[in-house]
Amino acid sequence: MEPIFAAENIDAGYGDVIIVHDVSVRVAEGEIVAIVGPNGSGKSTLIKSCLGFVRLFRGSVFYQGKDITGIASDRAVSMGIGYVPQINNIFPNLTIRENLDLGAYHRKGKASIKAGMAEIYEMFPELEVRKNVLAGSLSGGERQMLAIARAMMAEPKVLLLDEPLASLSPKPTSAILSKMERIKEAGIAIVIVEQNVKKALSVSSRGYVLVNGTCVMEGEAASLFAVDSSKQRFLGLKAKGAFNNSTCHSERSEEP
Repeated sequence: MEPIFAAENIDAGYGDVIIVHDVSVRVAEGEIVAIVGPNGSGKSTLIKSCLGFVRLFRGSVFYQGKDITGIASDRAVSMGIGYVPQINNIFPNLTIRENLDLGAYHRKGKASIKAGMAEIYEMFPELEVRKNVLAGSLSGGERQMLAIARAMMAEPKVLLLDEPLASLSPKPTSAILSKMERIKEAGIAIVIVEQNVKKALSVSSRGYVLVNGTCVMEGEAASLFAVDSSKQRFLGLKAKGAFNNSTCHSERSEEP
């Protein structure tokens, strides 16, 4: 399938330091793709570089076949690219409903906002029953649901999720994954950056494994689960081993 969103040959980082080396990621409409790897591997940096939050040294970003490299983040949202950061992703002093209203600022007309709110409450009934509660009183899992729901109010065609399962216990983790599958069924593409490899790949069709800013493996989710023991350490599924053969176009593994 043709990708609806693609980052090609990305070098990105902070200041003059390159963290991500020559990494490419693609996601098609209605597909979930996971970017996994250990802490500090450059996963979040890669996603942030696509929206101008960190420095893009080299590479291109495409959306619906158009080159949008260097696009401003607010322009990206208006075009249909949603982004949910790991932290500071809600307004704690506002109610759930007010947070959702802010997510709808690109919609035109009260009727459109009302319809969007109804759709969100149908998908996230947990939020509707507490819509007048301050967001700051929510649990970690509820906050992540609200952050995703707020991004959905902008009617995205692609969602970029940065560590949505971080620090969550099993029950809210399962709830978030269930919402992601429903979003996928609606035809929306999702790129999920995550350290919880098993959970991320369980709902993904494909995955990319980053280590030290370099893509060391990519492929179908099932094939990544089935890699031999020498590669398992990159997925956090088994004890340490040795990795020699990269399946990605990028083969560099040095620290920046």
